[in-house]
Amino acid sequence: MFALDAKTLQRIAPTVGRVVIVDPNPAPARLLADLLKGIGARDVAVETAEDRALYAVQDMEPGLVLTERTGPQLNGETFVRRLRKSSLVSRAVPVIMVTAEATASTIKGARDAGVHEFLRKPFTSNDLFRRVETIALKPRDWIEGMTYIGPDRRRFNSGDYTGPRKRKQDQEATSPAAIKDQSLKILNAAFTQFDSDPAQALRSAARQAETLKALGVRTGDADLAVAANRLQTLLAGGPVSRAVLKAPVETLLAMAAPATPAARAG
Repeated sequence: MFALDAKTLQRIAPTVGRVVIVDPNPAPARLLADLLKGIGARDVAVETAEDRALYAVQDMEPGLVLTERTGPQLNGETFVRRLRKSSLVSRAVPVIMVTAEATASTIKGARDAGVHEFLRKPFTSNDLFRRVETIALKPRDWIEGMTYIGPDRRRFNSGDYTGPRKRKQDQEATSPAAIKDQSLKILNAAFTQFDSDPAQALRSAARQAETLKALGVRTGDADLAVAANRLQTLLAGGPVSRAVLKAPVETLLAMAAPATPAARAG
């Protein structure tokens, strides 16, 4: 194990304190558990199947989940999607997918399922630590959409590359205009697809209201802040129907740039 300074260990402690490992193979699961204990993990649960892993996440409320991609009773991508779509307290817990199948399609599949980081086998203790450090110290924006729920995919495996192109992409993605445009597009999707999954549509709308309100306050856009606060207050009162959402959502969608798809209300 490489040497870690006390300050870094203290900063990552909330992430690694409680960990769930999902792996049908005992040997690599034990290796992961030992490595994690070496960087501060206190409680580590190991499960071999999707259903039991979801129960473990529910009971343990971990700061980190590591999952193998495949197994007799495990599809890592399906597991992560089920977790993200659930109502569990820890549905947004950081997830690292660990696999020897490091093809472009498997990496993309992990990203699109809502995984935070991807760890190729074989890996070193330093490789694992870099992923944990990225998750703990460089949190990514959370996307609460209808078809995608998880960390911002534009910064997937951000610890692997920090060159000028990545920095430019991150700057563009975090500009006020880009944040507003993306949030309104997601809100539009939640509204138009409400009947297919009301619970997720309401979660998505609530997240966009929070994002847009904060953006309005930060940029001095009083109309945006007030309209977003109206939607946020409405949703805070409990589940509502699509008909009740219509007016406050369309008020916000009308604030989209004319050229964007979000300008067309569903």
